Amino acid sequence: MHQDAMQYIRQTTEADRLAQVRRCAGQGAVIPFPADVLIAPSVTLGKDCVILSGCILTGETVIGDGCVIGPGTVLHNVSVGAGSELCQVHGTDAAVGSGCNIGPFVHIRPNTRLGNNVHLGNFVEVKNSEIGDDTKVSHLTYVGDSDVGRGVNFGCGTVTVNYTGKEKFRTTIGDHCFIGCNTNLIAPVTVGDYGYTAAGSTITQDVPANALAVARARQVNKEDWVTRKKPYKGM
Repeated sequence: MHQDAMQYIRQTTEADRLAQVRRCAGQGAVIPFPADVLIAPSVTLGKDCVILSGCILTGETVIGDGCVIGPGTVLHNVSVGAGSELCQVHGTDAAVGSGCNIGPFVHIRPNTRLGNNVHLGNFVEVKNSEIGDDTKVSHLTYVGDSDVGRGVNFGCGTVTVNYTGKEKFRTTIGDHCFIGCNTNLIAPVTVGDYGYTAAGSTITQDVPANALAVARARQVNKEDWVTRKKPYKGM
């Protein structure tokens, strides 16, 4: 949790926190379980937004009209566009567009901007990146220091490999790309519009627009390997 959020929790009484939540409810937000929610006075809530149990909203967080936030979502200095739904999301110093579906178990780190109708699924982390409208990052993926276009689909287990141990580099992905499962994108690298990467590829060179990049070794089957190794794993 952000240090400023922890400071707010320490410095306010339970009665003050509950009174603030009730004020928000009186201004049009729907908060079914007010005792289970923390909302700092600096937070702005839109009309008909729903704040569910376990949410902590602090800093200059702005929630748009008709959003559903929670359960278990923690936001500090995050703007969320109208109609977005966030479930079990931790976000700091970031912007989420309208109509997004985020979570569960998503980490949105500083300097991240998500376009409209973006989907981030379970166990996705995004840091210092821009992601265009209608892009889907469904599960088990890290997007760091990246510029991602519109309508991109990320397969499970994709990693933008942005850090050498000394320096960080950016990955650029154009519009309508398809990133196959378990792709490693070794930055700095660019995938052109409508580019595809084959599942299991480690991409070290730019992928031209409309191209399919395959970067993996050919399969080799060792016949009777298990028979020669017996006993093996209890066999």
